[in-house]
Amino acid sequence: MNAELAPRKAVPRTRLWRWGLPLLLLSVVAVALSVGEGGWDAAIVWQLRLPRVLAGVGVGALLAQAGLAMQILLRNPLADPYVLGASGGAGLGAIVALLLGAALWLGSVLGAAAALLLLLLIGRRILASRDDEASAQLILIGAMLAALAGALSTLLLSLVPDQQLRGAMFWLVGNLSGATHGFWLCGLAALLAAWLLWRQRRYDRLMLGSEVAWLLGEPVLRARLELVLLAAFATGVSVAVAGAVGFVGLVVPQALRLVGLQRLRDLAWTAPLAGAALVVAADTLARGVAMPYELPVGAVTALVGAPVFILMLRRAR
Repeated sequence: MNAELAPRKAVPRTRLWRWGLPLLLLSVVAVALSVGEGGWDAAIVWQLRLPRVLAGVGVGALLAQAGLAMQILLRNPLADPYVLGASGGAGLGAIVALLLGAALWLGSVLGAAAALLLLLLIGRRILASRDDEASAQLILIGAMLAALAGALSTLLLSLVPDQQLRGAMFWLVGNLSGATHGFWLCGLAALLAAWLLWRQRRYDRLMLGSEVAWLLGEPVLRARLELVLLAAFATGVSVAVAGAVGFVGLVVPQALRLVGLQRLRDLAWTAPLAGAALVVAADTLARGVAMPYELPVGAVTALVGAPVFILMLRRAR
């Protein structure tokens, strides 16, 4: 056959994203390091901006992984730590830990785990049986749990001293101004990505339906418990560092699926990169749009995520 007439082999989308997402993340990080007074001053970049950018990278990656895990768990594109009450439970646990003088990250992780386990206990048919019909009901129950956690957090904030109240309120809506431990957050995100890649076959089969996964020999109950623990750990650590940054776990996996990435072997590493880029870009916008004032990064992500949630809800109906 003539070489000119032979069909050209299409470039796989995964290959494009393999290079495109890292370049996008590096570009966003470079812009984030340069925004603000002082430009590229070495002391400002290394002591102030780089720790904050690393924390944003880690928080965004962990929240995207938590959202991906919950969407696999419930087989519902509307599942998200913020929507289902995990972020609210983490915030409530962090406030309780603050009042008791305990470790903030421990209270946050325990609060997120308690919220998710309470959600699955109420809708235990999803966890203990092979029925997938209660997924939509769990979304509504999770929204009510998020509202309950928010109300309890507001009541407990009345016990916080006045000199700490403004900082606590700012932290609850998402704030990276005092975030630290970014290097460790990035390491945790890398470990969770490796876990998802290791379990990709099990979770891909679970996405086909619990009945199909059970017929293929997968332990459905164990897989769901793994996903609950993964989502609770990722959400709790993120909230402990940056507060309740919402809708990252909702927007990122769905955006990647819209461009053609469906299997977990692709989503496991692209979702953390895209989530990191989203949070760093939102934080850069939050601290650069109204200088010298700083907006909460959670409000910026909510401005992006809330319309996406409404559009997805209308599409689902």
